[in-house]
Amino acid sequence: MPKKKIVVAFSGGLDTSYTVMRLANEGNEVHAACANTGGFSPEQLKRNEENAYRLGAKQYVTLDVTREYYDKSLKYMIFGNVLRNNSYPISVSSERIFQALAIARYAREIGADAIAHGSTGAGNDQIRFDMTFLVMAPGVEIITLTRDEALTRQEEVDYLNAHGFAADFTRLKYSYNVGIWGTSICGGEILDSAQGLPEEAYLKHVTRQDESLLRITFKHGEIVAVDDEPFDDKVAAIQKIEERGAAYAIGRDCNVGDTIIGIKGRVGFEAAAPKLIIEAHRLLEKYTLSKWQQYWKDQVANWYGMFLHESQYLEPVMPDIEAMLDSSQRHVNGTVILKLRPLGFETVGVESDDDLLKSKLGEYGEMQRGWTADDAKGFIKVLSTPLRVYYGIHPDEKR
Repeated sequence: MPKKKIVVAFSGGLDTSYTVMRLANEGNEVHAACANTGGFSPEQLKRNEENAYRLGAKQYVTLDVTREYYDKSLKYMIFGNVLRNNSYPISVSSERIFQALAIARYAREIGADAIAHGSTGAGNDQIRFDMTFLVMAPGVEIITLTRDEALTRQEEVDYLNAHGFAADFTRLKYSYNVGIWGTSICGGEILDSAQGLPEEAYLKHVTRQDESLLRITFKHGEIVAVDDEPFDDKVAAIQKIEERGAAYAIGRDCNVGDTIIGIKGRVGFEAAAPKLIIEAHRLLEKYTLSKWQQYWKDQVANWYGMFLHESQYLEPVMPDIEAMLDSSQRHVNGTVILKLRPLGFETVGVESDDDLLKSKLGEYGEMQRGWTADDAKGFIKVLSTPLRVYYGIHPDEKR
């Protein structure tokens, strides 16, 4: 078999470590590429680099796409208040798309013959990677040893140990995917529909017992300040909010939904920043958007989140949806106040020059200034006309 130049989408986990070593041992020129969307610490990236070379890679690179991930995805998920099944902030789903895009670009840049990833045949990630590679790197072979050979974790560990890499991939009860937009938790009690996750399953725990106020300031729907501290760097602002919320272990939940491959899936997660930001943004929109702006934005945002989750980011309609979401944010300006407490939070209020509640035409339940009592009675009578017509013809249907 001719030897190939292969890019391995390298996370440093068991499956991708096995893939690097196996392909290198078979004489291929292996390039290990770690696409970072904000979930890796500098220490983890350094360890990934060291391990990649120990596993036999000719070249290791970190592809930092955190800003691209924000600019092309997270921003619009905030604009759309996107929560899958009203709970899950679509963290892993959206990350994988941008990791795949970065890997495909790198493969084209170096003229790779193939791209390899460590997905199994039982999840969504195989679809997100394969579809992106097929579109963005046409003609480049896709190699998936774990999927194609139905390899077990033990088989992969045994191979690594036998070839001189001390594989410290012990069988853990839970598996985690840590990212800037939340941490997913799989395994353990998640596999039993009747159980929830115990405290020890979570990575972040309550370290503050007091209550405190969090102020998030938005301009055109984007975060510009946290607790009145300005932030030009939107990623840093998200990280600051995560730090505040994680101290209270805010954002814990489980999501049950339909996978792309058709089976039901369940995942636990902790996502302090997404939960706080989305609920703050949603509250500000209630004050600053019209009824129909909110309604139609919710419709397209639901599709946007669904398409992201189901590997349809490259569908041509996505930029069209983003254009509407962008336009909807022109008056979403102001500061939202949240009250944080252990394991939860509540919305307090907003400060905004674009607050439509400040209309001088009237105060709800108090006093009207833009119409008279006779105007109100006439409006109500006209509004009731279709119903009076219908029940005038069908009086037997009155409830």
